[in-house]
Amino acid sequence: MSSNRIFLLVGGFVFYLVVQVVLLKNMVLFGTSFCFLYVFFILLLPIEMKTIPIMLIAFAMGIGIDIFYDTIGIHTASLVALAFLRNTWLNTLTPTGGYDENLTPSLLNLGLGWYVSYSLPLILIHHGLFFFIESLGTNLFLPVVQKIIGSAIFAFLMSIIVQLLFYRRRRGI
Repeated sequence: MSSNRIFLLVGGFVFYLVVQVVLLKNMVLFGTSFCFLYVFFILLLPIEMKTIPIMLIAFAMGIGIDIFYDTIGIHTASLVALAFLRNTWLNTLTPTGGYDENLTPSLLNLGLGWYVSYSLPLILIHHGLFFFIESLGTNLFLPVVQKIIGSAIFAFLMSIIVQLLFYRRRRGI
């Protein structure tokens, strides 16, 4: 991996962490939909990255979010689980010819249909783990499901907006 690519990944890590903590921490729609945009940093890492480095990055991101949200490892646990499942899910969705090298699994690079089938199940898993761990033992099943679905839709729509505004399509030769 080139030094330019590493610089972009570190910058993206800091960007997503700061935006989540400063701007999106108190952004809640209707009291149930939370915007966890930091999840998309893990989802948009290059396809060729291995699972262990992704899990370490997810651990660092989760700890950073947990420190500022005063949660005790909930973000970390759900984000590391997402990172663990990411490459398995990518292998399931691999097209016939495989993926190009250094490809970011984004909406602009692989299309809306592929991006929805890639990101939405992983977002639902992350949000499901997060909200079920958060409400452990309270017996509030329907409000938790409502939070999961509302937050997943909100975060997914925000990810599309962020990708359309800030990401570039990779140009092929």
